[in-house]
Amino acid sequence: MPELPEVETVVRTLAPRLCGSVIASVSTTASRVFRGHQKQIELALPGKRILEVRRHGKNILIELNPGLLRIHLGMTGKLLFDPTNATHARAALHLRNSPARMLVFDDPRHFGRFELIEDASALALGPEPLEISPSEFTQALHARRGPVKSLLLNQAFLRGMGNIYTDEALFQARIHPLTPACDVPARKSLALHEAMRRVLLEAIAQGGSSISDYVDAEGRRGAFQSRHQVYGREGKPCSRCGAAIRRIVVGQRGTHYCERCQPAPRGVRSPEAVAK
Repeated sequence: MPELPEVETVVRTLAPRLCGSVIASVSTTASRVFRGHQKQIELALPGKRILEVRRHGKNILIELNPGLLRIHLGMTGKLLFDPTNATHARAALHLRNSPARMLVFDDPRHFGRFELIEDASALALGPEPLEISPSEFTQALHARRGPVKSLLLNQAFLRGMGNIYTDEALFQARIHPLTPACDVPARKSLALHEAMRRVLLEAIAQGGSSISDYVDAEGRRGAFQSRHQVYGREGKPCSRCGAAIRRIVVGQRGTHYCERCQPAPRGVRSPEAVAK
């Protein structure tokens, strides 16, 4: 699933072509995209001018005059300006006053969605990892008892963090993924805050990670996957110490770490996860 850096990259490629354009019409070949509100959206969007395109966690928000269209890419969704790049086109926004004729939503697995919402607060998500202060992050972390990996993936705790960048940030901060959040020492919580920022900003600069389907709105793949230190590297040597990268399951999510660089704290044992 596209995470914060991928969605931010898509937004940055969408905004120059979409802002100021007018939605002429909406078409679809899969009503599931609109989650039961197809007619409402098809009637509401035509004639609306696009004022702004921004990211909110893993969501793309298109501000209209008036209205707010939320787009979530799901597992495999892509927004593309060139319809010839779409192999599973599910919906399209046809545009006027724009360098692009249309914006196509391509989604092989049907998990993406379009939705009209009142405002971003309706999504009930936590703060941005790139905006929360070190002290706020430390205080929030120490108030929770679950595994730190699971907590970082909780969108009500932080919006936008996903599996790839959580694994990478925990590796950089040398924190075992099963460490209870409340037991992360203050100095390591500060290191984790800095690692999250560093990993996310570097990934954005690289256009995100293209593990399988992800491309930006121009059809370009990201490049950050070549810089992953632990994610997807099970059995390969750690870049720091040479130990083999391990994969376990935490909260039903595949989790990659170096057991030498990220030792388990006292009392934390592998039976809490399913070793793979």
